[in-house]
Amino acid sequence: MKKHNVIVIGSGRLGANIATSMSEKGENVIIIDADHDSFRKLNDSFSGYQIVGDATDTAILENASIKETKMVVITTDNDNTNIFIAHLCFYLYDVPMIIVRLTDNDKGVLLENTTIKPIYPFKLSIKAFIELTEGMLS
Repeated sequence: MKKHNVIVIGSGRLGANIATSMSEKGENVIIIDADHDSFRKLNDSFSGYQIVGDATDTAILENASIKETKMVVITTDNDNTNIFIAHLCFYLYDVPMIIVRLTDNDKGVLLENTTIKPIYPFKLSIKAFIELTEGMLS
């Protein structure tokens, strides 16, 4: 299986779990977070690389081989930061696949006319709730 470079930005619960999952699947994963302590959330099975730094800094992205990466997953807890990094990846580095976590549903409009894919934890939770309770109250 050919390894692809995957960069995960943000080592909170979501980012750490995505990075671990991709690593377990054999992907070459680099995770970036400004806080070294955040990497403690990574599972012991994570076999990728950790970079401490601010991912809004292009030098940090280039140190993570952004020019060769196939996928960037952006999961910080700040929508504005996530959108900014997603735009850097799209417009400056032409990353083929960019997935960005957004908590504000209305900010998705800022990704229009790009190939950046947003995920909304709130929408995913509502969808899962509806699927779990479908037909239970009738």
